[in-house]
Amino acid sequence: MLLVLDVGNTNTVLGLFKLAEGAPAELLANWRITTSRTYTVDEFGVLLRNLFALRGLEIAAITGIAISSVVPPLDSMLRQTFDLYFHVKPVFVEPGIKTGLPILTDNPTEVGADRIVNCVAAFERFGGPTIVVDMGTATTFDAISKKGEFLGGAIAPGLGISAEALFSRAARLSRIDIKKPGKVIGTNTVDNVQIGLYYGYIGLVDGILERMIGEMGAETKTVATGGLAKLIAGGSKYIAEVDDMLTLNGLRIIYERNFDRHKKRGA
Repeated sequence: MLLVLDVGNTNTVLGLFKLAEGAPAELLANWRITTSRTYTVDEFGVLLRNLFALRGLEIAAITGIAISSVVPPLDSMLRQTFDLYFHVKPVFVEPGIKTGLPILTDNPTEVGADRIVNCVAAFERFGGPTIVVDMGTATTFDAISKKGEFLGGAIAPGLGISAEALFSRAARLSRIDIKKPGKVIGTNTVDNVQIGLYYGYIGLVDGILERMIGEMGAETKTVATGGLAKLIAGGSKYIAEVDDMLTLNGLRIIYERNFDRHKKRGA
């Protein structure tokens, strides 16, 4: 079995795949946990053991691990954890790894691993040209050419960051649940804030997508992923698909493309 981890600034998403020769990969389980920069090797190892135990899964069945991380201080802890508790050397999405995705930006090494992983999965599923919108701590827009090349994109503050900035700077505004409001003209403070956050963010997303599609062509497909993807996609004019498992599948695909080099346990 293959364990994949997408380590983000706010959350870490994990997925467990069953890989069998001649059969499609099967996602057996997935988890979303808070990313903590203070975890020790033993704390993270115990957490993983508990997650597996609650699903009746055996850690000993893991023969491969693939990781995309945008939190470099955690990488060493992750390597030590998987060596100690799993006895498997993880495959990190980093320079030198085979992805099958040509990166045509000014500095390819500065592109986040999660963005590369998303684009690999999106092109595998939808072809190109395609735009991937990943709504996490930041919201990223990634453009993939018809040939499967990473062209570039855009980065905007995430909806959570935008809301937190509003609440922290406006003393009389209390924190509220971010959800789709029932109307567009608010008659109380809670309505006003929900309307501004929800429709304001949809305006940001659709504004960028409209201009990107204008450059890439009307045949461009769009897919959203991330924690808030379903919420925003429901009001967007341009997001056609939502795929919650896009990043996990991208990690699986990249692992399989590098499988020959990492097929032996602990290799």
